[in-house]
Amino acid sequence: MTGALTAPPLPPATIRRVLVPFMLVTLIWGSTWLVIRDQIGIVPASWSVTYRFIVATVAMFGVAVATRAPLRIGRAGMLLAAVIGFCQFFANFNLVYLAETSITSGLVAVVFGLLVVPNAVLGRMLLGQALSVPFLAGSAIAMVGVALLFDHELRTAGVRGEDAIAVAGGIVTTLAAVLAASIANVVQATPAARRVAVIPLIAWAMLFGTIVDAGYAWATVGAPTVEWRWGYVAGIAYLGLAGSALAFPLYYRVIRTIGPARAAYSSVLVPVIAMTLSTAFEGYRWSVQAGVGSALAMAGLVVALRARNPAR
Repeated sequence: MTGALTAPPLPPATIRRVLVPFMLVTLIWGSTWLVIRDQIGIVPASWSVTYRFIVATVAMFGVAVATRAPLRIGRAGMLLAAVIGFCQFFANFNLVYLAETSITSGLVAVVFGLLVVPNAVLGRMLLGQALSVPFLAGSAIAMVGVALLFDHELRTAGVRGEDAIAVAGGIVTTLAAVLAASIANVVQATPAARRVAVIPLIAWAMLFGTIVDAGYAWATVGAPTVEWRWGYVAGIAYLGLAGSALAFPLYYRVIRTIGPARAAYSSVLVPVIAMTLSTAFEGYRWSVQAGVGSALAMAGLVVALRARNPAR
């Protein structure tokens, strides 16, 4: 394995190839936090997750058929899909939706900015991907920005007394979601997963995840509940199609190209996008602290992405 400081630079052609999908995923996921918040209400969160991935699964298999992608991925591929489906499309999303019942969507998005840490650590442990000094420096800068945003969200929420316990529980739940997502990210970047085409792998993973989602929802909250409000139905469609069926194939291809650590920087920028959209649609008011935190998060991204390429 090449040393962390002697790995070849990330080629400009590679940066150009991932830039558009990277930014598109960031913009889509930055907008999903507002939509997820609207999904929590009459319909139990676990059923909202299930509906989202029913839509996404149908869309993914439709794309696979339309592009003639091979749906037979073998026993090893099915096992990988099951692991990814459980971690990403069941555990991660059920924990996120659960967290949003006790803390703000902005705070959940900010905590998710920490995804870069387990992605980098697991990538180093399981994939042997070295981390350069510039990448670590960029990560440190970005984490300072995330910490400022985190502190700002807590102050804005006016957390005190019993509310602090609920917020702490929501944060722990979000951290568990981050870990589940990170495991899925790194698993699909392993050599075994790379031998399986992205679209079929995600399609089967979503199917497995949806089955577990439905079983969990029925076991914990009972029979399905549907809200036929236009905003709710449109939200399910947006989260299933754009937030899942479009975003995940793009994101997983970015992971396979630049590694899970760099790809996770989308989660560092997501809170900035989420707060910007909140400014337009929820009357969010920026402070100096939030502005500095956002600027540091973006500066850390620039430093990290200009770092040398982690060894494969």
